[in-house]
Amino acid sequence: MKHSISIFCMEKAYFTTEERKELISVYRSILRSAGSALTNDDKKTVRELLYKTIAKRIESGDRSKEVLNPVLRNLNTILLAVDEIGLGRAVIISVIAYDAVEAGAYTYEEVTKLFDKSVAVIIRGLIRAKELYEKNAAVETENFRKLLLTFAEDIRVVFILIAERVYVMRNLEKYDADSMLKIAREASYLYAPLAHRMGLYKLKTELEDLSLRYTSPDTYFDIARKLKETKEVRDKFIADFIAPLKTQLEEAGFDFEIKGRTKSIYSIWNKIKKQNTPFEKIYDLFAIRVILNSPLEKEKAECWQVYSIVTDKYQPNPKRLRDWLSIPKSNGYESLHTTVMGPEGNWVEVQIRTRRMDEVAEKGLAAHWKYKGIKSEDGMDEWLKHIRGILENPELNAVDFMDDFKLDLYDDEVFVFTPNGDLQKLKQGATVLDFAFNIHSRLGSKCVGAKVNGKNVQIRHVLNNGDQVEVLTGANQKPKQEWLNIVVTSKAKTKIKQALKEVEHKDAEQGREILLRRLKNWKLDYDEADITRITKKLNFKAVSDFYQAIALEKLEMLDIRDAILAEHEKIEISPELQESRSANNFVQETEIPQNASGKKEDVLIIDQNLKGIEYKLSKCCNPIYGDEVFGFVVASGGIKIHRMDCPNAPQMIQRFGYRIVNARWSGKSGSQYPISLRVVGRDDIGIVTNITSLITKESKITMRSISVDSVDGVFQGHITVIVSDLGVLQSLIKKIKTVKGVTQVERINNF
Repeated sequence: MKHSISIFCMEKAYFTTEERKELISVYRSILRSAGSALTNDDKKTVRELLYKTIAKRIESGDRSKEVLNPVLRNLNTILLAVDEIGLGRAVIISVIAYDAVEAGAYTYEEVTKLFDKSVAVIIRGLIRAKELYEKNAAVETENFRKLLLTFAEDIRVVFILIAERVYVMRNLEKYDADSMLKIAREASYLYAPLAHRMGLYKLKTELEDLSLRYTSPDTYFDIARKLKETKEVRDKFIADFIAPLKTQLEEAGFDFEIKGRTKSIYSIWNKIKKQNTPFEKIYDLFAIRVILNSPLEKEKAECWQVYSIVTDKYQPNPKRLRDWLSIPKSNGYESLHTTVMGPEGNWVEVQIRTRRMDEVAEKGLAAHWKYKGIKSEDGMDEWLKHIRGILENPELNAVDFMDDFKLDLYDDEVFVFTPNGDLQKLKQGATVLDFAFNIHSRLGSKCVGAKVNGKNVQIRHVLNNGDQVEVLTGANQKPKQEWLNIVVTSKAKTKIKQALKEVEHKDAEQGREILLRRLKNWKLDYDEADITRITKKLNFKAVSDFYQAIALEKLEMLDIRDAILAEHEKIEISPELQESRSANNFVQETEIPQNASGKKEDVLIIDQNLKGIEYKLSKCCNPIYGDEVFGFVVASGGIKIHRMDCPNAPQMIQRFGYRIVNARWSGKSGSQYPISLRVVGRDDIGIVTNITSLITKESKITMRSISVDSVDGVFQGHITVIVSDLGVLQSLIKKIKTVKGVTQVERINNF
């Protein structure tokens, strides 16, 4: 069989020389890594599947639609899943069988007859996921619910898709520029959080770093360069920190490994953003990790003994102790974290764990489950149950659904107890109302407060680790819109939205019945078109809102009667006049950049070469024609245009990457844009006159305002100018910099 594969790989129409070598190497590596997990019968079936798959793909010979060779992509996904996640037989067979179906070598029914039900479920999940990617390289927002349904069917599908995405990210340079950005953003906002939830910290870090490399290359390579430049100093600090600890741990008789680990580029970038400080001021660029070879029954005791040795040597920060030994995270993570003062006065994070815990931390839940009897899969089962619960709400729109789903991916946990002592895990920052909905929807809907550690508190009270919570209910209590601002967990948000929808629906039905009875009394016919027009006149978004207002007695019924009569008595407008009025309104309401002649010139092309889409220029970064820009789909509809270097861009891409669309300028600039400049320099005589004189001589620039402050011989001015495009602005900035005494000129984001 190996010989047969080699022969097929010699076919140059489908495989390059490098691909032929890689295929044989990866296939053999999979067999070695699988070991005894695959029986001889399994190996025979896998060889047959692979043989026919390759034959079918060579027969088709069409690689035009595939950036990466699909056979190699799937085999490398298997190898990554086995070696770096710790998956076994079912995943190896499922992915190879799935590839056979995709190639057309077998039907789904044929391959599922060869294996057990669990393999069939995984193959079905992979096929569904593939269908979502057929048209685009990245997941479309409206398909996200379907993707989550695929995830929720079998947890191993999640692992396989994460492994596949890591392989794609490792080869992202082979894609075109647009696909690079889409795939990299998706890795950041979807797959890295999923890897985090699964406990795959190593792969999560790699996905985040690779995503940053392609979405913000300047930032990525700048941090990488600075890390390289400071490596020697950092290595010496780590060695000096470790040396005395190593001696004491050896004297105490521990079997251990101790090492320093530099934090990822992505996490350093996050610290720079959160702390609003330059790289040079970030001191905790690394963590020290102590890994013990401890027997299971002594794990916790020995970890705490090591903690005692570390904190005896170095002063700990009591606020930074993280105990995930006593209560592990729901993704299986166990470790003891403390932050201590190093020999040079810098804070250093120390992580203490056993070899077993370290393997779980690197390989996640797949490694966790190998240790039978130690932990169960309850945490992940609960998460999947929760995802299915969200999916039950068919009225939740795609954007809200994505936001709610993401809420429970990255966040740390708080552990609280019921009056009976049952442990409940919630998102950090969770309130009493979150706790009530976590117990049961009906309990949450009736919640009026709680007793926390014996004291009465309000529903918005934030819970802390170790709190004992008894929910208090009221018979007349019902969910309110403002509750959505109180809760932080996606489960509570989803249940409140469902309850509000149910209340709105009941109110609307009641309001409609009230209106029908009144119409009968008034001897008026019910005309749906009249009601729709009245709804719009009264500024209601939907007829159901109008009916709800009637039920809640927010409208006077006599006013509604007068409005209906007025509609009946209206003079019919001619079709020509209606058409003219409609066009006139359209022009007035649409904001488009215009030149003096009124022709639309400097339009933006959105996403896949789409023109004429309504957009607005964001005020947070004030983009102008010529700036590198992107579009952001706002929740209320429409698109806002931001500069690529907008201060809010990194957060938007990280948190809402699925709302980002490509945008570029087209045509010629025909609009005028107000731009603010900040000018700093020495307070020389005539410097302001020189600057204003320079600007007034520019034919394409108009100065709107200037304000100058001078303190201790240094002046700072804010100048507002009107320009047509980025080139004109950059030229002006260069000229102002040549003015004697000027030391700095910069564009201000906010206008």
